[in-house]
Amino acid sequence: MKTRVVIDPLTRIEGHLRVETVVEDGVVVEARSSGTLYRGFEQILAGRDPLDAVQLTQRFCGVCPSAHAVASSQCLDNAFGIMPPDNGRIIRNLIQGANYIQSHILHFYHLVALDFVRGPEFPPFIPRFEADYRLPKSTSDEIVSHYVQALHIRLKAHEMSAVFSGKMPHCASVVPGGVTVTPGVDKVTTFLWRLKELRDFISDVYLPDVLTVAEVYRDYAEIGVGCKNFLSYGAFDLDNEPVVTNRRRFFAMARYHSGALEPLDPAKITEDVTSSWYRSASHLPPAAGETLPDPNKPSAYSWLKAPRYDNSVYEVGPLARGVIAYTKGSNSAYVKSIDNALAQLRLKKESLFSVLGRHLCRAIETKVLADAMADWVLEIKLDQPTATRHAMPDSAQGRGLWDASRGALGHWISIRNKLIERYQAVVPTTWNASPQDDRGQPGALEQALIGAPVKDPNNPFSVARIVRSFDPCVACAVHLVTPRGRLLQKVRVI
Repeated sequence: MKTRVVIDPLTRIEGHLRVETVVEDGVVVEARSSGTLYRGFEQILAGRDPLDAVQLTQRFCGVCPSAHAVASSQCLDNAFGIMPPDNGRIIRNLIQGANYIQSHILHFYHLVALDFVRGPEFPPFIPRFEADYRLPKSTSDEIVSHYVQALHIRLKAHEMSAVFSGKMPHCASVVPGGVTVTPGVDKVTTFLWRLKELRDFISDVYLPDVLTVAEVYRDYAEIGVGCKNFLSYGAFDLDNEPVVTNRRRFFAMARYHSGALEPLDPAKITEDVTSSWYRSASHLPPAAGETLPDPNKPSAYSWLKAPRYDNSVYEVGPLARGVIAYTKGSNSAYVKSIDNALAQLRLKKESLFSVLGRHLCRAIETKVLADAMADWVLEIKLDQPTATRHAMPDSAQGRGLWDASRGALGHWISIRNKLIERYQAVVPTTWNASPQDDRGQPGALEQALIGAPVKDPNNPFSVARIVRSFDPCVACAVHLVTPRGRLLQKVRVI
């Protein structure tokens, strides 16, 4: 017997997401991921001064606004034909790095930990699914105490970012050509002592907690596998090479396809809208993309478009960056950390393609990045400029390709008469939670759900665990219905 299980909206994520699965004989056989929020930022930007884009696009999200600031400013750098000086490049990296750390700690402790750790018997820890809690009470209590500690650590990460960004969320200092902040000894030392506290927490608390959970839930190293294709634009520039595909980045720009590492050609990125509530044409490159809503489109089930690279489905995010770094082998600290984690858990490298793999790569990435930031901040030259002057062109096109904490983030702009004619953004969750395309290919998250075990349709905790491992985007109720549409149960989930 087939049972249709609908979670709408899925909670403890950022954004509005509906997940619908069909379960047969205790296994998911069909899955649909539906973005249920339409915002239309592309229309808001049209006709505005291009300089507004850096500030307005940060309002896409309060969790990772600095990624949009960097992607948008790099998009304008490209359109204006400029590059930031070394100080501007380094400070952008530090602002973004602090936000990465905050976002990853938020994800584990405040979004997904309660899928695996039994909390106290009071809100916000209840109501909850009451099955499959395997950790002993003493361990659960310790991780719950870290849940509270992580709130303080996230505050420190925001403060660290604000040292150079002016405020957080929605930083004020990132601009085309670099940053407006003037670094001084006070800013460098303030940043460093906060970073030390974060590094201690990551090494002594966050990473050990992830490994503790992984040890007890080792079966999740085989659940939520997904498409096994990975894409990253890379992040954290290490030089000022104008051509982004030639630029050295701490996290490399590349793709992993059919078991091999391949170069990335941005010209092969298109968007399909077959299953999306838009009347635009499919297979348009983002630079020529259109956002024309059609909420009554009969074949559609999502406000998300379906980005594809050379017509193939790709997963983006920490797992993508981890697989690329591990395969490339150039980041020795990253490779060693992954090897150590796999050895401790008695897992093979193929186990990275899983729910556990996503959590492990996210935590390992946080440590490797935080360690690198301690060196980057000391590279700032206090007597050197932080921005490159520029003139507004009458007409130009630009693109900014950058990895946010959740994955590949692209901004594209077309300028005409010194105003924004067209602006398109393809964000990480658009890649991961995309609907089916015209070839019938499900998105990365949808593919990860296929084959997932669901013993009790009234308690689909495995589905929630898989979806949250991608760190997508809101909150409310769960509806579980039969194929005929009869409501089986309605429960509150946090």
